[in-house]
Amino acid sequence: MLVKTRYLIEGCILSKEIRGLSNRPIMYEKTILTTQLIEALQAFLITEVSVEKTLIDGKTFLPKEVIDPELREMGESSDFTDLYLKSVQKYKRLFKNWQAGSKVEVAMIRFIMIPLMDKALEEPGNILMLHNYCNKEDYIYHHAISIGLIGGYIAYKMKCNRADVYQAAIGGCLADCGMAKLPPRLLNKRESLTADDYEEIHAHPIFSYKMIKESSIIKDSVKIAILEHHGRLDGTGYPKRLKSKPMNLFSKIIAVADVFHAMTSERTYRKKQSPFKVLEMILHDDFGKFDIAVVKTLLSSFTDFSIGSRVKLNNGFIAEIIFIDAGSQTRPVIKVMDSEQIINLGINRELYIEEIL
Repeated sequence: MLVKTRYLIEGCILSKEIRGLSNRPIMYEKTILTTQLIEALQAFLITEVSVEKTLIDGKTFLPKEVIDPELREMGESSDFTDLYLKSVQKYKRLFKNWQAGSKVEVAMIRFIMIPLMDKALEEPGNILMLHNYCNKEDYIYHHAISIGLIGGYIAYKMKCNRADVYQAAIGGCLADCGMAKLPPRLLNKRESLTADDYEEIHAHPIFSYKMIKESSIIKDSVKIAILEHHGRLDGTGYPKRLKSKPMNLFSKIIAVADVFHAMTSERTYRKKQSPFKVLEMILHDDFGKFDIAVVKTLLSSFTDFSIGSRVKLNNGFIAEIIFIDAGSQTRPVIKVMDSEQIINLGINRELYIEEIL
């Protein structure tokens, strides 16, 4: 039967050989697919293959029903917003199961994130506006899906192959799965967190790592990224890590995706901040903590879609972004809507973009 590559799992058996552009076989009939071979197919941009109906372990392979009918419906959605919101709700149900003691089935996250990542890359402007969907009540679920999408997009813009783009997306989505092991009172708390609260929360990357470390779907480097996505290049952050051990690219990407979405989203104890202001803070206030190439990739991607956007300034003025200087990307030139006054935010430092409308 013909199956989309994104639905393949370990143990699938090829029923026909796969040929490349040179018409020479890439893989032969009866090859038993492993995670590495599936990644190779994705790297060759093979979108569908023929496989047997039976897996190597004797179980029946039903690709469209392998997880549940909801995921099949999600995969058929043609609208990004619809697919994104369904993905958030599906993640929410999985998270509740983890809280009740269920194991993390990484295959389920893969089936959620790959179609969503593919859809997002068709309309990448949506990825950089994810904070608009987030609400205080469901923050943790929006955050997981958004880290995955932002992380995958950064990997894509940094010229990673499609298999690694998917790995970044899956890893980002699972970075906070360990929050399910924390006391519910911490997740539902409305007031500011105490020092003791933070001490408990700081354990969640360790829980996340333990929950996914046996998975064969995720690369070891992505598992490490899940463990250290709150670590920083200067040796700060948590959990404490060896300063002599450099963070890998997945760690650097997921760390930036995590902090960017967290700071641009509304929380129970803090208002959201504009992406321009957050990126400026990451670049300057947190200089040395994040990989500069990763941050600049996100920044340049964001500014690509910002010309013509309407924004609200911290003085209440509504304006339109008309120009972004490559040397001052977080402080564009804007035109005030009422007066048509042109303001260069790179010069007028007391003003900044408070919200993108």
